[in-house]
Amino acid sequence: MAAPPRGTASTPPGAPPTEGVAPRRSDRSPWNWLLLVPIVLPLIVPLYNATDPLLGSWPRFYWLQLAFVPLGVITTALVYRMTRRSEGERRAAQDAIARDTSARDASARDRER
Repeated sequence: MAAPPRGTASTPPGAPPTEGVAPRRSDRSPWNWLLLVPIVLPLIVPLYNATDPLLGSWPRFYWLQLAFVPLGVITTALVYRMTRRSEGERRAAQDAIARDTSARDASARDRER
């Protein structure tokens, strides 16, 4: 006997069971768009296509290129902090990995027998 379909075009399927399932990770956070700043900014040549102002004896090109390094570090750190998982999500993901690993090990031992 075939199992009934989970849903049709007119009736959506029931909610999937979430017990013991790691939360789904979405990397589509709007914070990720901020990572484009340290990539695109150095490509804007008119920003540093001049020698004035000098910083010490360094022309703008050199000190601005060096300023882009901390900009990239700060941007990356900010995006990381704003998009990392909560403690509960991390614990659920670790538990799911441990369950998957133990199930895979158990099935490998069964196949060896």
